[in-house]
Amino acid sequence: MTFKFANINGRSALVDMDGNWYDASTVSGGAVPAEPMGAWLHPAELRRTAERLTGATPAGSLSDADVRPPIPAPRSVFAVGLNYRSHADEANMAVSDVPLVFTKFSSCLVGPNDDVILGGSTDDYEAELVVVIGRGGRYIKREAAWEHIGGLTIGQDISDRGLQFAATPPHFDLGKSRDTYGPIGPVVVSVDSFADPDDLAIRCEVNGELRQEDRTSNLIYDVPTLVSYLSSILTLTSGDLIFTGTPDGVGAASQRFLRHDDLITTWIEGIGTMSNRCRVDSVKRP
Repeated sequence: MTFKFANINGRSALVDMDGNWYDASTVSGGAVPAEPMGAWLHPAELRRTAERLTGATPAGSLSDADVRPPIPAPRSVFAVGLNYRSHADEANMAVSDVPLVFTKFSSCLVGPNDDVILGGSTDDYEAELVVVIGRGGRYIKREAAWEHIGGLTIGQDISDRGLQFAATPPHFDLGKSRDTYGPIGPVVVSVDSFADPDDLAIRCEVNGELRQEDRTSNLIYDVPTLVSYLSSILTLTSGDLIFTGTPDGVGAASQRFLRHDDLITTWIEGIGTMSNRCRVDSVKRP
């Protein structure tokens, strides 16, 4: 049974085709933990609960809800750089022989409608498909990788380019991990919801202007390859996130960086839309 999983006001929720949400713990009679990270450890119960939504009374509409990051506290957040050739070309950087992997600290994660608090003068947007690990493991074969993926969601790998390239070699982790630099959501969609999870349209607009548009079938290192590669190095755990990379059109290429009150709208086919307003950090910094 397919499902769409959300975090509504800190509680596990399932979303139906009409955009109504249901408290997963209530509908399941407590079989699904109310806490989102706990719920993600029980994918079979999520599927069974999704089957029971028909006839159940929704708790509300997703459009009116307090939608938080669906996976709020993953153990690990991986990200992949230069994973679309078009983006590598615009950055004038060579593609490596293995995936270019870095980490985003989980403290940067926020919800699909939360503000992005700009930390510098060269803040950038990067629309990305995000993989959510379902059944973890080590030494996962590429051909079995989709069996270990619980679902897919949308992410923005917000990047402070000045901070990212302040050191040599660059420290991608800090430059992409300021508070609020990791919007994800609005839902995690189970893999079996997609006709072809390897080929999804992805798009990013800033203030209504199209900046990025591509398909995930153009990833240099596709999702199964990334899962297999990472699991050959360390054990993947349920709820781990993988930001899979961004296509061309980022602000650094055109020197059009994010400014106060800009609206970033990110859409992926079959998942939905995130809308994040940019705000200047009002905290006085030394």
